[in-house]
Amino acid sequence: MVKVLIAGESWVSDVVDHKGFDPFAHTQVHIGCAELIRALEDAGHEVSHLRNHDVAEFFPSTLEELNKFDVVILSDVGSNTLLLPPQVFEKGERFPNRLKLLRQWVRDGGGLMMAGGYLSFQGFEAKANYAGTPIEEILPVTMRRWDDRVETPEGVSPVVTQSDHPITSGLDEEWPYILGYQDVSVAEGADVLATVDDGKPLLIAQGFGKGRTVAYMTDISPHWAPAEFMEWSDYQTLFSNIVTWLKGE
Repeated sequence: MVKVLIAGESWVSDVVDHKGFDPFAHTQVHIGCAELIRALEDAGHEVSHLRNHDVAEFFPSTLEELNKFDVVILSDVGSNTLLLPPQVFEKGERFPNRLKLLRQWVRDGGGLMMAGGYLSFQGFEAKANYAGTPIEEILPVTMRRWDDRVETPEGVSPVVTQSDHPITSGLDEEWPYILGYQDVSVAEGADVLATVDDGKPLLIAQGFGKGRTVAYMTDISPHWAPAEFMEWSDYQTLFSNIVTWLKGE
């Protein structure tokens, strides 16, 4: 059993509907990782989820708090959300740099995965902005310094390139199609476990200090992960294998 903290992968829609002369506003919270949480829990893991609007305030700010978990997954949550808690942004007070904290936690034995999305790696208009940070240092990729998205509305199918790794062992060689991914370079010494779109790295893993990291260059949920991918028979196995390997098992 792996104790997993998922940070991000939610959003709030702020909408104004117009009905003739009369407009009215409403909001809705969307949870993009519900299927992943269900899959990991059904595989026997313990999952905690911090929604994007809670990450700034409640994401762990000490090693002791991080040590309650074996694995942290950052998904569709930009670096600003981790760097600018209310103490800093609203009060102008000093606060721990949680990107540096995650680097130390992984060096000491923690497991970190970043999943792709519009606010992952560099992301839409480079707003995620992880390039040049301690997170890039520990991930098995080198990021672009610009918007790194590759949209593939025609659908492209990932292919396993290293089937003897514990993460990909037993998985189908070709996976259901995805609708986009992030373009990165592979860090020296990292293992490329799956590629997409004629050889672009999709799933990359490496050790860092006593810990391990994984970069998964596409989304865990729509829109880049369509229903066909999320209903794939190996969806649960893939992510259970990832968190189990990240824990060091």
